[in-house]
Amino acid sequence: MVKQINIADAKNYVDQEVKIGVWLTDKRSSGKIAFLQLRDGTAFFQGVVLKNEVSEETFTTAKGLHQEASFWITGTIHKDDRSHFGYEIQVSDIEVIDDSEGYPIGNKEHGIDFLLDERHLWLRSRRPFAIMHIRNEIIKASYDFFNDNGFIKMDSPIFTGTAPEGTTELFHTEYFDTDAYLSQSGQLYAEAGAMAYGKVFTFGPTFRAEKSKTRRHLTEFWMIEPEMAFMHQEQSLEVQENYVAYLVQRVIDNCAYDLKLIDRDIETLKKYTKTPYPKITYDKAIEMLQGAGMDVKWGDDFGSPEESYLSEQFEQPVFILNYPKEIKSFYMLPDPDDDRLFVCADLLAPEGYGEIIGGSERETDYDKLEEVVKAKGLNPEDYSWYLDLRKYGSVPHSGFGMGLERAITWICHLDHLREAIPFPRMINRLRP
Repeated sequence: MVKQINIADAKNYVDQEVKIGVWLTDKRSSGKIAFLQLRDGTAFFQGVVLKNEVSEETFTTAKGLHQEASFWITGTIHKDDRSHFGYEIQVSDIEVIDDSEGYPIGNKEHGIDFLLDERHLWLRSRRPFAIMHIRNEIIKASYDFFNDNGFIKMDSPIFTGTAPEGTTELFHTEYFDTDAYLSQSGQLYAEAGAMAYGKVFTFGPTFRAEKSKTRRHLTEFWMIEPEMAFMHQEQSLEVQENYVAYLVQRVIDNCAYDLKLIDRDIETLKKYTKTPYPKITYDKAIEMLQGAGMDVKWGDDFGSPEESYLSEQFEQPVFILNYPKEIKSFYMLPDPDDDRLFVCADLLAPEGYGEIIGGSERETDYDKLEEVVKAKGLNPEDYSWYLDLRKYGSVPHSGFGMGLERAITWICHLDHLREAIPFPRMINRLRP
């Protein structure tokens, strides 16, 4: 009996006859040869149908297939050094499952709005196929990194009655007879977890009602947020850079085929696996930006142009340390050497991609934290449970959050976050 395999396993069956369930992505014929471009969800490769080697019915079927038709092929695997994949199949038989006519995404250039309207179908194409495989590897690698380093996974709620960074950019909803918001971050709950289990990480969807149309913003995205008890900021920075370097190395090791499909240079990525990463202060960043003629003053937050410029000045990801209090969140620890600053850091990805991680050491003093909550115009009663963490055995603790889609966008060298998630949600897009 002929063995049924996946395209990805073809390397293990060279010169053997196999059967594969496939879809047709493209075809061309040249006299007595038909070339079928095939996919099965694991990889893409070519099927070659020789008229003199198959029945007349099989050759006619091959020439008549439409894009995205589904069928079984039987044939023999051969090496193909000319392709990204490295193997092809010489087809001996075709069994059509379902034909497909009028597939809307042709083998030509399409506008991005059209492709996003057809995202449910565009996912089948080579570029999104590769990006989603890399996304999957980054998710797997994240679990492996944190599990191997003594963290436990803790799930934070999607509905929340409090906001880590204020409510102005949250999606509001009614929760029976009270106000609720879609989660902006799992951090506050992760801090509770760290006080119970030492080291935890949350990983889930987060929501920001930012009316932004930049290439770096989505209204729904995924965040990885570790929180660590008995840890100061310097130790947290080491965890962050080791984590990012680990992710890049895993992609290099396990996604070489996918990186080829999107033309991402592996040699460039290798530079990002070397740690430690460079670190500069916020003050130094201001000096660099002003030296470049940018209209920025001390106390300003950095937007995409500033972060892009700074990240382009380094060949590795770079930490920007200790931002002014006015532009960061209430829960951060004040800098003991400069009361204007928080002990915090953003990690900017190179090649102009800007922030992918934000983190800080957390305020541990109950009275000081309560004072800041009030100063920010927040209701202390809403944060009573969070303040309790400073009442019963408070310890130094630090944490950070990495935006999954921002990391993918940088690692894959994409132009926009919308390609880094299966179904992007933006200010002007809720479908499909």
